[in-house]
Amino acid sequence: MTATLVTPDQLAAVNNRARSLGAMFYSRVAKSGSREAYRYPDENEVWHSLTWDETAARVTDLAAGLVSLGIKPEERVAIASGTRLEWILADLAIVAAGAATTTVYPSTMADDVSYILADSDSRIVFAEDDEQVAKLRDKHSELPSITKVVVIEGTADGDWVISFDDLEAMGAKYLAEHPKVIEERVAASAPESLATLIYTSGTTGRPKGVRLSHDGWTYEGAVMTAADILTEDDLQFLWLPMAHSFGKVLLCTQLEIGFATAIDGRVPKIVDNLAIVKPTFMGAAPRIFEKAYGRIVGMTEAEGGAKLKIFKWAEGVGLAHSRAERSGKRISPVLKAQFAVADKLVFSKVRERFGGRVRFFISGAAALSPDIAEWFHAAGVLILEGYGLTETSAGAFVNSPDNFKLGSVGTAFPGSEAKIAEDGEVLIKGPHIMQGYHNLDAESASSLTKDGWLHTGDEGRIDEDGFLFITGRKKELFKTSGGKYVAPPHIEGTFKGISSLTSQIVVHGNERNFCSALITLDPDAVTEWAGANGMAGKSYKEVVSSPEMNAVIAGQIEELNSKINRWETIKKFKILDHDLSIESGELTPSMKVKRKVVEENYRDVLDGFYA
Repeated sequence: MTATLVTPDQLAAVNNRARSLGAMFYSRVAKSGSREAYRYPDENEVWHSLTWDETAARVTDLAAGLVSLGIKPEERVAIASGTRLEWILADLAIVAAGAATTTVYPSTMADDVSYILADSDSRIVFAEDDEQVAKLRDKHSELPSITKVVVIEGTADGDWVISFDDLEAMGAKYLAEHPKVIEERVAASAPESLATLIYTSGTTGRPKGVRLSHDGWTYEGAVMTAADILTEDDLQFLWLPMAHSFGKVLLCTQLEIGFATAIDGRVPKIVDNLAIVKPTFMGAAPRIFEKAYGRIVGMTEAEGGAKLKIFKWAEGVGLAHSRAERSGKRISPVLKAQFAVADKLVFSKVRERFGGRVRFFISGAAALSPDIAEWFHAAGVLILEGYGLTETSAGAFVNSPDNFKLGSVGTAFPGSEAKIAEDGEVLIKGPHIMQGYHNLDAESASSLTKDGWLHTGDEGRIDEDGFLFITGRKKELFKTSGGKYVAPPHIEGTFKGISSLTSQIVVHGNERNFCSALITLDPDAVTEWAGANGMAGKSYKEVVSSPEMNAVIAGQIEELNSKINRWETIKKFKILDHDLSIESGELTPSMKVKRKVVEENYRDVLDGFYA
């Protein structure tokens, strides 16, 4: 068992946390009123800013609007929207009104939206646009508890569907008659009150609603204060889906510490926005770093010649410098001088792609390849990997800038405990653990022990310094027909560190006599490669299906096989003629592969490997 060693100041920060998210928000407003809180772009790509005081005025009006519509404490109000300023305002208004937020990904199909809203017994829905409203209209007869839809950017009908501005105006009028109503609602919210209901996307079957309390979220924010790695002078760029717990925990961290946040959920705009915003930190899923790595390496390889030689030399110098630095060894004057040159010629340009001011990134939601983490560290870009689940209010372990181990997910949060069960499963206990699954008592009982330990479903090991290394997912671990156990995520992560062309790899082999793989390639990387290999202008499908590309990937598979156990080696593979996507149902909204869905979709291909 491990419980992270904490200082008295850290313990005080955790123990003296706010009673509720509403209290946390208004406390931040009192401390930082005139400072910038949020920055956001308009339809013309012009960025605007809100202070904490301005944010509070809008949130209070929206919260009072919800109360005027009859919302009672702990009743659910849903948000079906991408990441944008209005998502934040709506969420803060919901908790300020004493209600609880039900999160809905905008990519969720109408049937699942209907299920989530009905199961959560949500009363009001914030809908991003007419597309989201259409899903609700289609299922109107199945959603009798939905009394109002508040459209953020779309068409109101003045009856069932009202506008965001309408709700604010209703709230301002209600406040004139009941000036203390929000203050009273915030005061009445207890630490154990329900704050959020997040439905896990899952890989099969219906999503499960995870019940998360105010105390879990305020604990998450307090932990980041205790870590002392961020200040109110930092600037966050936030693009992560707010329907996912990772995005929500970054919001809680902001409320606790007071830094400004620039918001834009459009994934294709991330690189452009980083150059404009110039943040000091950002949270991201591993796919973002994999894509950046592939883009940088692919462009350099496409140019070839002297630039490629300099890049490869710098890469070697950077890795040697990184390894010496992390091992605590003395860095020789020669290596220091070489690194200074490599940094000027190559690595400084890598950092400029992220705006030039990033102190560190936080990676979560899925496993990050240790090789990619090391490559970025060599370039002077620190990626701090963390670990958690929706069931732990997002965070449970994290590395810190002055205490990290690449390949690990860091140490347990102060005030929590972790241990490894006899079968290798990671168990966690603390204030951030969920209250249970909504309307699913049996599932709750199987996930939570009577004394509060959460079964994570992940396997891992904790080293002598308290760092957790995730070794696999219990449900993903499979056994070959030869009786050997294989952990696909380890193999897949290793391959992504080798192949800058790869978007996704799914390793298969349960009850088979060898392992095989389905591989998809990154469209941007494919375009770069095609231009450098005489295939410019050809379609994605033509390029990825070509004998030349197959030979390149075969060589990378051979390199992979040299780094893993004999029984884990990939004997056969196929490059698919399209990438996996959220829209196809093969990726979750947090960009995790739905392994069972992919295997079922390509059952004929997989069976063909073993025919």
